[in-house]
Amino acid sequence: MANLLAQLFHWLIAMALVDPRRTQPWRPGSFTKNFSWGPKGHGLKQLYQSIRVGFDNTLADVPRQVFRERLKGAGRPDYIPLNFFLYNKIVDGVDYIIVDELVFQAIEEDHSLRFDKLALFAFVLSLAGRWTGSKDWQSFPSLWAHYYVRDRVNTDLRWNTDRVNADDIEDFVRKDKRYTGITARKLATNLNYLFSNGHLGDLQTEKIERWWVDALFLSLDRIIEDAEARGDPEPRPETYAQLLEQYGFSAITGPLSREKGFAIRHLVSLYEACGGRSRFSDDVIKQRTLALPDVEWIIANDPRPGGAVHPSNPRILKTIPRSCAILAVYAGFEFLDPEELETFDPVSWVREYTRKALAKLRASGTKPIMTSVELMKLTRDK
Repeated sequence: MANLLAQLFHWLIAMALVDPRRTQPWRPGSFTKNFSWGPKGHGLKQLYQSIRVGFDNTLADVPRQVFRERLKGAGRPDYIPLNFFLYNKIVDGVDYIIVDELVFQAIEEDHSLRFDKLALFAFVLSLAGRWTGSKDWQSFPSLWAHYYVRDRVNTDLRWNTDRVNADDIEDFVRKDKRYTGITARKLATNLNYLFSNGHLGDLQTEKIERWWVDALFLSLDRIIEDAEARGDPEPRPETYAQLLEQYGFSAITGPLSREKGFAIRHLVSLYEACGGRSRFSDDVIKQRTLALPDVEWIIANDPRPGGAVHPSNPRILKTIPRSCAILAVYAGFEFLDPEELETFDPVSWVREYTRKALAKLRASGTKPIMTSVELMKLTRDK
């Protein structure tokens, strides 16, 4: 019952907000071509490697043309990563592929199931930006996938992904007047294959997983960039949670739950504290931390990312650039060094966090005002 109420609440919020993509046409584009994903067990490793090649393993925006040349030099297809998975931006007349959460994960982490889920989410989110000569619909290149997950998988099937197949996808797309393709069969089989490689079925959990946390950051990266590209005012941090609902974040990331709802508020605070997409710029982060006390401890020889975990729920765990550490602490998170992040165990962390909290209380002279028996009696009476 609680989950149904949560679904209704989020549905009402989403319906009250206008998604600018609702009336956009659905065009198949180049997705009807084969990307050569490789063996099924490899997941989306081909995309992961393409991102690393295109960015030359660095966290810096790269000209779109340079990205294309690097992929072609490596014998890799370029249009699918560029037009469907990554974000394009025109800066001073030059087309760029920007660094966002998907690129951060590809450069800083080993390929994993976590990356595959995040990449699938990036595709379903369907925000690809703009480049010179691009059409309006290319900014939202895979709306047929977005609304298949948002309206069919989430609303109709309630995340029973056993019913997802190429026939169901084709039927959904063909019946929608927004689809402009002549045929939907090739698109449906390609999308079904992508769903399989990206592990759509694993999104059925109500619990928070690390890819989900990453997806929230990726959503905000692209939603805010998209507002800028349209010439809209920059979204204010207090509107971030609403924007996530407007763009269907909760609907395309698995079943809704109270745990996820509570986590969104904390993660939005962390995102804002770290400067949004500026978290990838050491110079910008340095300026944000200059006014804060005790910043020396964040300066370390180890440049690897660390982790930010929220005390209320150890599953609210986000990999962040090392330079964001102090900002995460001021946002109410605990910072984990790379070694701590690598071996992180939620149960052990809760025990240690509780031990430290109790030790702090004892050191301050704080003592209980009632016994455990009295406390149990009080709760029973209530």
